[in-house]
Amino acid sequence: MSERVTTVVDWRTSVALTGTVVKFLAVAMLVPLVVALAYGEDVGAFGIAIVVTVLSGIGLEQLETGGDLRSREALLFVAITWFAVAVVGAVPYILAGMGTDSTLADPTNALFESMSGFTTTGATVMGNIGVEHHSHALLLWRQLTQWLGGMGIIVLMVAILPELSVNGAQLVSEEAPGPQLEKLTPQIAETARILWKAYFVFTAALAVLLYGLHLAGLAPDMNLYNAVAHAFSTLPTGGFSTKADSIAAFSAAVQWVIIPFVVVAGTNFALFWHLFDGEFRRPFRDPEFRLYAGATAVLTAVVAGLLFTGAAPALALGGTTAGVPENALRQAAFQVTSLLNSTGYASSDFAQWAPHGQLVLLFTMFIGGSAGSTGGGIKVVRWLIVMKVLRRELFHTAHPEAVQPIRLGRHVVDEEAIRGVTGFTLLYLVLFGLGALFISLDATRVGITLTPLEAIGASLAAIGNIGPAFGRLGPFGSYLLLPDTTKFVMILLMWAGRLEIITVLAIFTGAFWRR
Repeated sequence: MSERVTTVVDWRTSVALTGTVVKFLAVAMLVPLVVALAYGEDVGAFGIAIVVTVLSGIGLEQLETGGDLRSREALLFVAITWFAVAVVGAVPYILAGMGTDSTLADPTNALFESMSGFTTTGATVMGNIGVEHHSHALLLWRQLTQWLGGMGIIVLMVAILPELSVNGAQLVSEEAPGPQLEKLTPQIAETARILWKAYFVFTAALAVLLYGLHLAGLAPDMNLYNAVAHAFSTLPTGGFSTKADSIAAFSAAVQWVIIPFVVVAGTNFALFWHLFDGEFRRPFRDPEFRLYAGATAVLTAVVAGLLFTGAAPALALGGTTAGVPENALRQAAFQVTSLLNSTGYASSDFAQWAPHGQLVLLFTMFIGGSAGSTGGGIKVVRWLIVMKVLRRELFHTAHPEAVQPIRLGRHVVDEEAIRGVTGFTLLYLVLFGLGALFISLDATRVGITLTPLEAIGASLAAIGNIGPAFGRLGPFGSYLLLPDTTKFVMILLMWAGRLEIITVLAIFTGAFWRR
């Protein structure tokens, strides 16, 4: 007689808590509602969206069973919450798009834009009437979704909701980018508040600096609205802009100010806590930060050399770089820092660069930000561990009897963590490859021919939460031309990539639901 299989996951508790998070999302919608009232645009769209959001949250909360949020329920809660907020976040796009020629009235396009925002991907399907023809309120909501998703919605909820602090460590761990979470204080809720405070301070500082450039006459288009909007998408390494030409629409001074903040966003935020606590040498002793800074510097130098010699000229936007040191260095530093940690801003149309310049940028996109940052991708610390593992294997070839632990600084990395890093990296690369193959074949199915670089870039841009790809899908292009099936696959890749893949894939396995 076969053993009866029973479900051991209390999904109702997970869904009910998701309702609580969804309900709080209505508070965030008040910000674009105020902007809508100020400009007299899309007031009804955000008013209705707030009502729908609150009612949806309350409805989901009715499933509460009073059960505990155990390990599997916590994992399920994190996964479905991120998808749920993207679904609810799509409502303003749909409502604002109705009655216009905006493509966002289509639910698939609206969900794509919303998921891209919350996962800080920065890929867009705004095509027919262009970014700048949408209302101030809708564009600010687009920027705000990235800011909420950057440090993490669950991290924010752990910081403010007492009922989540009990299992807060696991919740934050499932959501946080990277393989490790440094607990800065004994209470995880206090750690979450520290991270969000640092995140808020950096965001405010950038907004003030950008608006200061405007007041000084160095950035005519960087008014208060644009300053706040771009601060909202810089610190989360999001990449959305209120301008169709991204940061290329602004002055060189704006680009120089944004570059260091992009670097900050890709740095482990725990290092800033130690820095503010007086440990000034801590970042420079951190092996991940040293590799992150070194990779940024080397790749910037390589790209700057290509641009300066004219081997990879910036043709469409960004001006002449051949023989112009300042512009070559600025364009190189901006694109490398933007793509290395998945920000996705553009200061020039790198889709027009020579092939070898684009290949360097493609390599850059594989690196990712630091663990504990808002950056996407594989993460620097994983590459550091993988390189150390490869070096150890080469050493063991000559010295098979030697015992050589893997160290990060003074700490020994246990073998279980090494297996986890190796497994994640392989899974990431496999999903990336399958995604590129599907995107290429699906486009061919509907009569669209994508170049290999376009298909590879689109898959990497989705799973790495990077945003722009190459060719027609480049920084000044749009994913609108792709079929809905491809868009939905990219939505799933963005979702999985933001939650470090395992969190999402686990809930689709039979073992997760059985005793």
